[in-house]
Amino acid sequence: MPGHNLGLHSNEITIAALLKSVNDATGMVGKWHCGDQPEYLPTRHGFDLYYGLPYSNDMGRQAGDGDQQVPLSLQVPLPLLYNEEVIQQQPNQEALTERYVEQCIRFIRKNRENPFFLYFAHMHPHLPLYAPQIFRQRSRNGAYGACVEEIDWSVGALLHELRVQGLENNTLVVFTSDNGSRGDFGPSNGALRGCKGTTWEGGQRVPGIFYWPGVIPPGQTYDRLVSQIDLYAGIAALAGASLPQDRVVDSIDISPLLKGDISANYRDSFFYYRKHQLEAVRSGDWKLHVSKDGQPFHALFNLRQDASETCDRSPEYPDKVKRLESLLEECRRDLGDSLQGMQGEGVRPIGRVGNPDTLTHYDSNHPYIIASYDSSDRG
Repeated sequence: MPGHNLGLHSNEITIAALLKSVNDATGMVGKWHCGDQPEYLPTRHGFDLYYGLPYSNDMGRQAGDGDQQVPLSLQVPLPLLYNEEVIQQQPNQEALTERYVEQCIRFIRKNRENPFFLYFAHMHPHLPLYAPQIFRQRSRNGAYGACVEEIDWSVGALLHELRVQGLENNTLVVFTSDNGSRGDFGPSNGALRGCKGTTWEGGQRVPGIFYWPGVIPPGQTYDRLVSQIDLYAGIAALAGASLPQDRVVDSIDISPLLKGDISANYRDSFFYYRKHQLEAVRSGDWKLHVSKDGQPFHALFNLRQDASETCDRSPEYPDKVKRLESLLEECRRDLGDSLQGMQGEGVRPIGRVGNPDTLTHYDSNHPYIIASYDSSDRG
């Protein structure tokens, strides 16, 4: 939250810091959300450039805040940062994606002669939904569709820039997301059960699209298990950067996959947490749930046959339940589980600072272009 004392610990080594060790230029544009205190900002974690919102776009001043008893920490002006400086408060969100694309293009042009890493974290389609009129006119699905249209435009603009600069065949482009949709089943999630904030597949599965002309053959589909954390080791390997040797790194090197090799099985298991609660584990095609919302919940699903997680197979396969439960026990010892009262031997400390403060403070005399966003949507 704005002004929170928690954030990414200074001892952690981000992918940006790894790539800087092999002299890559590193830039980030968009949503950070790993802490807004100076010690936590992207420029303190390996990025040469940062331009964006330090947290979600719903964490500014919005209509009806006083009526809804919104915490005061969310009633401060939304800050737009350039590196570590607030350059605007309460920016026009309808114009922000275009400004983001401009910064991305500036970064590409500045570093076109050298290796670079650019991380672009969109605000869309997080609530509140703001998109320019041109995209609202094109949308067949209201404000949400307009935001998706603008994401599509931004991708096209950046791919065009790579082609213009002669970099398209020498650049890996990764397109993915941070969580499942907000709706249970339906058009966005298809057959998947659950939504954002749940450990059902609908809350966890996201697109994973890799584009690298001349390296990745087009039209391939990889249907095995990969986690976003595996991009850490995979990208490091492509760049020739060494992983830290003084700590456990849970990332698996998927660099062959990032170069188009879909023959290997990289990750065997994946653990599903809701905050500090370990709720499920997947290994291969099988997924075992053991809790939901703090309460016991036991069910076994074959995700290849039943991606909707509707048919409990635990009575038929007690041996698979036993094996998956053993994986859960290993994970609890490593990363903890508040439902079991376990801290986890491998948990590293989060960053904490004293006397935190918000980056902005409301001033009735400030010439905000938008003093309060007209939408009350948060989430």
